[in-house]
Amino acid sequence: MQEELFKKIIAHAKEYGFVFPSSEIYDGLSAVYDYGQNGAALKFNIREYWWKAMTMLHDNIVGIDAAIFMHPTVWKASGHVSAFNDPLIDNKDSKKRYRADALVEEHIQKIESKIEKEIEKARKRFGEAFNYEQFVNTNSKVIEYRSQINTIKARLAEIQNNNDLHGFKKLIEDLEIACPVSGTRNWTDVRQFNLMFETKLGSVSDESSTIYLRPETAQGIFVNYLNVLKTGRMRIPFGIAQVGKAFRNEIVARQFIFRMREFEQMEMQFFIKPGEENHWFEYWKTLRMKWHKNLGIDPSKYRFHDHEKLAHYATAATDIEFNFPIGFKEVEGIHSRTDFDLKQHQEYSGKKLQYFDNDTNTSYVPYVIETSIGLDRMFLLILSAAYKEEEVASEGKTETRVVLQIPPALAPIKVAVLPLVKKDGLPEKAQQIFKELKYSFACEYEDKDSIGRRYRRQDAIGTPYCITVDHQTLEDNTVTLRDRDTMQQERVNVNQLLDILNHRVSITTLLQKLDE
Repeated sequence: MQEELFKKIIAHAKEYGFVFPSSEIYDGLSAVYDYGQNGAALKFNIREYWWKAMTMLHDNIVGIDAAIFMHPTVWKASGHVSAFNDPLIDNKDSKKRYRADALVEEHIQKIESKIEKEIEKARKRFGEAFNYEQFVNTNSKVIEYRSQINTIKARLAEIQNNNDLHGFKKLIEDLEIACPVSGTRNWTDVRQFNLMFETKLGSVSDESSTIYLRPETAQGIFVNYLNVLKTGRMRIPFGIAQVGKAFRNEIVARQFIFRMREFEQMEMQFFIKPGEENHWFEYWKTLRMKWHKNLGIDPSKYRFHDHEKLAHYATAATDIEFNFPIGFKEVEGIHSRTDFDLKQHQEYSGKKLQYFDNDTNTSYVPYVIETSIGLDRMFLLILSAAYKEEEVASEGKTETRVVLQIPPALAPIKVAVLPLVKKDGLPEKAQQIFKELKYSFACEYEDKDSIGRRYRRQDAIGTPYCITVDHQTLEDNTVTLRDRDTMQQERVNVNQLLDILNHRVSITTLLQKLDE
């Protein structure tokens, strides 16, 4: 069921101008996608919501835009040259390549699906008398499944912490994981695979000209820490935010735009006094979840997942996960990185990257709390949460309405202006209204097809409101304002439209609610 839903979302994204396979006329490029007209607008709105929430709602956070190309020593200092690897395994029969950890995680998800099925069966059997907590804590099958999951996770964490490639293969064999394509368990040994893309800078191609496409945006912030500190006259605690492209040569890039080789990150590094990391980690953990839930999406679809394997320099790490049609997956990470990054760059660059605290007359390398969210994953989250198929009555019969219930402030088109018929002066009046609104909102004017078909098309691209201009409009200057989600219509004066829409669909309203 969920797999079919995911396929429908992917098809819908292409049909309505959200996401296209890249270079499709040449049969595409694996795990690379282009954003269409509606997708680019939705992506822009998500980016704007994040950027303004970070830089406008906090007087101690500023934004930068660092270059994609960076000095190659940056990546030596950060550890990416020596340690930015994924465990790779091949199936000898299908010749397909997989991430070893992903195979294990998918096996865990299958067990979690079995738990969900047991819960659903019990919920149907007991009806209103069903007690979730009591059931999951007493049902023998659920208890056994949870025990299996905990055992696998513990082994996986130990293997990852020890970088035990032989242990990875042993775990896959013990779990009897088969190749999804061939169905066999004929695996190669596990080996490491560096994820960075190399390229050459300049006209002469030699070793000294090798640089990398950045695999993350964070390092651009760290190497500009001193510049921002001085020019912005910043005081601890303060943050630096950035939105930008990153590139990873993923072993297996799949699941639509969830895992791509070219993607966009929205990251903020928050510089703090050492010893205050626990406070600020909890602070940003709470605030980032609030940012997500502020969109009005079902809160039960979100959860925190604490890392079992921590980077050697980290004191804490957690993911905000969302229940996609492909299961719970990471959307955002909050990490306590200590002073590792700045100390590494201080050592490799020979530049002093310390902060002088006037209150204590001491200097120190700041600790860092990182919030890192994938813009493309957030885009997929919005699509997944928004896609609905509803049975509605139309002209005495029932039909299926496909609607994207995108949070209004993020919708690609905020309002569509539709003349009821293409005559009697209605198109001219509709065009006048469209011209008045287009300076404030992303608007669309449409007069082709019946009004019902136009409503359905606007529903399918997620337009929150449709303004219908009819003959009464010419008499009393009122129009019909139709709500996408309820399909209810209200009669409003044209002069009120700007204020009504400003309140209902603007990013400003969303930010005010977040700041309450």
